[in-house]
Amino acid sequence: MQHAMSMFRSIPQLAKMLNNLSAWLDKAVADGEARGYDPAVLLNSRLAPNQYPLTRQIQAACDAAKFAAARASGKQPPAHPDTETTLDELRTRLRSVVEYLGTFKPEDFEGAEDNTVVLPFLPGKGIKAHEYLTAMAVPNFYFHCVTAYAILRHNGVDVGKRDYIGSLELFDLEAAN
Repeated sequence: MQHAMSMFRSIPQLAKMLNNLSAWLDKAVADGEARGYDPAVLLNSRLAPNQYPLTRQIQAACDAAKFAAARASGKQPPAHPDTETTLDELRTRLRSVVEYLGTFKPEDFEGAEDNTVVLPFLPGKGIKAHEYLTAMAVPNFYFHCVTAYAILRHNGVDVGKRDYIGSLELFDLEAAN
C-alpha cells in the first residue's frame, strides 16, 4: 500500500508541471507581443542540433506523464498522434493530458508495484511498475519539462525558477501552532 500511495502521489505533480508548462507558453506569447515577434517561431527552437525542438519537448513531456500514470496502473493511455503545429494545439494537448491525469485515484495503484511494465522501445525487457515510475518515467518527464523551459528561457522569454516550480501549498506558521 505504501508504494501504491507514493505512486499515486506522483500524478498530481505531473499535472502541476504540465499546467506550469502551459503558463510558460502564455509568457512566450506575451514576450512575442512585447518584443514584436511571432511566438510561433519558438516552436522549432532547440538547444542543440540533435535535440528535439520545443514542440516535440512538450509532446514528449505529455507522453511521459500519461504513460507514467497508465503503465504504472496497468491502464491504457489516450492516443495523441503528435500533429500539433501551433501554440493553441499544444495547449489543448497539455489540457487533455492534465484532464486524463485527473481521472486517477489511489486505488488505481493498489498492488501496482508488482505489475510488470513492458516498454515497447526495449523489446523483451520488463520493469516493475514502481521502479519504472521512479527510475525512468518521472526523470524522463522532468527532462522534457526542463528542456522546454530552457528553450524558452534561452530565447529570452521571461520565465524563472518560480515559474518552473509553480504554486506551493503554503500555510501560516502562526495558525499551524
